[in-house]
Amino acid sequence: MLLTVILQAAAGAAFGKAAAALGAGVAAIAAAIGIGKIGKSALEAGARQPEYTSKYQLLAIIIGALVEGACLFAILVCLLGILR
Repeated sequence: MLLTVILQAAAGAAFGKAAAALGAGVAAIAAAIGIGKIGKSALEAGARQPEYTSKYQLLAIIIGALVEGACLFAILVCLLGILR
């Protein structure tokens, strides 16, 4: 009986850590896709209207930083789940 409880607790902890690690990986991939789409859109917009290229670059940098910040926050939460 006690062995069953111990094995269930160990399996639950291992599953939680694996899920947190998977969540960190998904957050990193999602941020990479988001930043790629931002860069693509900024390049297309700059090609359509070259006179506004500097404004598009500035907006792309700001939005990219926000996406990266959200990704880092998600990875931090996942890592705290792993270390906990």
